[in-house]
Formats: sequence, structure tokens, C-alpha cells
Amino acid sequence: MQTFYSHGKLLITSEYLILKGAKGLAVPCNKGQFLKFKATKSKNLNWKSYDFNNRVWFEAIFECKNFNYIKSNKESISKSLSFILKETRKLNPKFLLTTGGEIKTQLEFNLNWGLGSSSTLISNLAQLNKINPYKLLSNTYGGSGYDIACSLVKSPIIYEIKNNNYDEITFNPPFKDKLFFIYLNKKQNSKVEVDRFENIEVNEKTIKSINSITEVISKTKEYDEFNFLIRKHEQIISNVINKTSVKKLKFKDFKGEIKSLGAWGGDFILASGTDSPSYFKSKGYKTIIKFDDMVYRR
Repeated sequence: MQTFYSHGKLLITSEYLILKGAKGLAVPCNKGQFLKFKATKSKNLNWKSYDFNNRVWFEAIFECKNFNYIKSNKESISKSLSFILKETRKLNPKFLLTTGGEIKTQLEFNLNWGLGSSSTLISNLAQLNKINPYKLLSNTYGGSGYDIACSLVKSPIIYEIKNNNYDEITFNPPFKDKLFFIYLNKKQNSKVEVDRFENIEVNEKTIKSINSITEVISKTKEYDEFNFLIRKHEQIISNVINKTSVKKLKFKDFKGEIKSLGAWGGDFILASGTDSPSYFKSKGYKTIIKFDDMVYRR
């Protein structure tokens, strides 16, 4: 039995603009996904996916010749996974060519949280097959690749889409006790948002502004400066994608700052304020995670 592991991810700065070359501050999460593989003598691949409660949420049987599915409890997911397996074989032609196999995946976080159930799967399959994970991502889901970088690192990073370049950094602000990650009770489809953003033009001045904010946010020790930059960042992205910021839309009375993470409209937000837990609980948001409980650092 071979076992592989990849961390979940969150993008703290740059969101959409990372696709246009902006540098983004991204963090690997404490929770991720396991993949266990065992070769068998059959001609099929038996697949089982377990959620964070250790319940099987997806299972299927694929024939190894072409990775078409024979049996499944979720047809749409089987079609997507079949495509991923076929692309995996293109990058490693020997993948399950002469043997069958069993794959079991285990998520450590809620499937709906948007922490990278897809990217951690791609990363684990790439590790299993000793292939380039960025190439596999590009051939399947697409995107900037920051999530793949996060899946394998030991600390927060500054990521740039050009050549999938990143630098590991120390992002451990002294005011982290005032930072909380709040799940908005809604999963956002990142691929749809990425496709929608492709045709939006972004000028170099905007990229430079975001790069500057990313650099300072990643290093600042001043809480007021951090909050100021969150506000400024939200204004820039709001103007670029022509959407109202989440604070103005839902949380106008919050005494602190709020920043969307990744695609706007769902998944997690970053709330900066000492009253965050009580405020968001009163609004019906139950998933409130402290900075140190979310961000993985070696």
C-alpha cells in the first residue's frame, strides 16, 4: 500500500489577478487529503472516497484499459474522474496499463469548504505517478497552480503563475489572534469564476498595486496597516471584477475588516477583528476557525 498526502489551500491576496501574473500570498492548510493505492490482479480500478467523517461519499469502478467507468454512485463525478485518469495516463503511459488497482482517498476537511478537494487529488495522483502536478492541473481543471504549490509546501508562500514560481515565507503576524477564517455556508465554483474572468483586461498599474499590497501584508507587524491594506485590496478587486465587496454586501456593521479569499461569493473569508466569533455566530455562521488552526507551518 502506497500513501500520499497533500495540504489544502487558501489564497490570501490577489484572487483573480493571480491569473494575470500578480503575486499572491497563499497558505497551506493544516488539513488536506490522503490517497492510498494498492495494485491488484484485476483489470479494473476500484475507487472509494471518504469524507472527513470517514463516510464513503463517492465510489466507482473503472476499467483500466480506457478508464471508462463501469459502476458508480455519482455519474457526474465519475465522468470528471474518468477524464482526470485518462489525462494522468497521457503523462504516465504505464499507469495501470498491466495491472488493476484500488484507490482510497480521505478528506480531512468538509468537502464544501473549498479548501482544495480537487487540487489535493491532482497533487496526490501526480505523486503516485511521478508526473508534473502543474501539467496535470493544466490539462484538467486549469487555474493558476497556486493550490498545487500549497499542497506540497511546509509554510505560506508568495506565488507567481509565471513558471509556477514561489518562495516560502514566514507569515506569522503578531496580531494573528485577531484573524479568523469564516465559512460563508456556500461553496463557490472556482472554475466557473476563472472562465468568467479570462476576458477581463487588467492594466499593469493594477498588477503592481496588488503586488505591493501582497508584499506588505505578508511582512507587516502593524495591525492597523494590515487592515488598511485589506480595505484597499478589496476596493481594487471590486473595481476590476465589478462586484460589491462582501463587507458592503453582507456585513456593513462589522467592527473590523473582511476580505474575500479566492473567488468572490462563497467559501471562506478572512475576518480581522476581536469580536469576529460572536459577531458571525450571531449572523448564523458556525464555521469560525482561528488563524493557527487553519494555517500550516512546519
